[in-house]
Amino acid sequence: MARMIRFHELGGPEVLRIEDLPVRAPGPGEVRLRVDAVGLNRAEVNFRRGTYLEDPRLPAGLGTEAAGEILEVGPEVDGWAPGDAVSVIPAFSQNDHPVYAEEAVVPAAALVRRPEGMDAITGAAVWMPYVTVYGMVAEILRVRPGDRVVVTAAANSIGVAALQVLRYLGAAPVATVPAPGPEAALREAGATEVVVAGPYEGDGREVPGGGSLADALRAAFARADPGDPTPGCGSGSGTGPGADLVLDAVGGPQVGQLVAACAPGASVIVHGGLSGLPTPLPGGGYAAVWLRRYRVFEITGDPAALRRAIAFVRSGLAAGVFAPVIDRVFDFDDVAAAHAYLDSPDRAPGKPVLRVR
Repeated sequence: MARMIRFHELGGPEVLRIEDLPVRAPGPGEVRLRVDAVGLNRAEVNFRRGTYLEDPRLPAGLGTEAAGEILEVGPEVDGWAPGDAVSVIPAFSQNDHPVYAEEAVVPAAALVRRPEGMDAITGAAVWMPYVTVYGMVAEILRVRPGDRVVVTAAANSIGVAALQVLRYLGAAPVATVPAPGPEAALREAGATEVVVAGPYEGDGREVPGGGSLADALRAAFARADPGDPTPGCGSGSGTGPGADLVLDAVGGPQVGQLVAACAPGASVIVHGGLSGLPTPLPGGGYAAVWLRRYRVFEITGDPAALRRAIAFVRSGLAAGVFAPVIDRVFDFDDVAAAHAYLDSPDRAPGKPVLRVR
């Protein structure tokens, strides 16, 4: 028996329950893991609410990102043994292998060996953010030194990882956040400028102090590189260089403003939906911009791409240029408070983690 976190109905954090349940033996290609820490993500909040990309099979567990130690290996598992310290990366459905638990059964293909000296809290916070970012800047596109990049919702774990990766690649990222507070931490992570863009709701037309988000972004790029004459595109009258790439975790109608802040031929990759609103294709009045949806499973579900991603992240960690930022650590029994915090507008930059042991 092991304690597991499940929910029997859709709803807020109050629907989460801690239950004692038997743990099944690992099947072919699986391992049984002692879970020491769990990385917390907005995907789990949406799954609990029933607003994620897949519906929960009730009663349902949660989570796809964790760190711990292998207790048992199933048939057809090579290269892993009991006692190995590992991280679990998001490469499966929460319905099939939830990791909010003292013990969990997960696919061996979703394991990464933890670097020597990395504790479980850090090990639960590394792989989802950096692999997500790697897919956007190295597999889908190749970011070049000097590229101007917008990173929205930059205070979350993916945003912070994106700023570190973009700085490592020599790009010039401008971060956006919905409220003031994290500017210094985001500049430390690599942002050349930070734009307070207002709440995620609505189309992002007005930013605090007046003016459009597109104008604010073009002005930020102009401040970062005053000698760059490249114009923005779009129907606005703002001046200043346009973005070459946007990494957008918000979605919704504000995508039109992000497109308006782009240079001709730029790309906008929407990898999240924090606005909770539909993301329309922007209408006329814009220069040609490539708009694309993206999920980390495009990388974690492709063995060759995942191998490259792991090598990339390991090299950044070893060089000290990637440094996972832990926002807050919650105890296992405080999972409802942890989920409430995931939805809070007052979150600090980085990733919240659930400490199991």
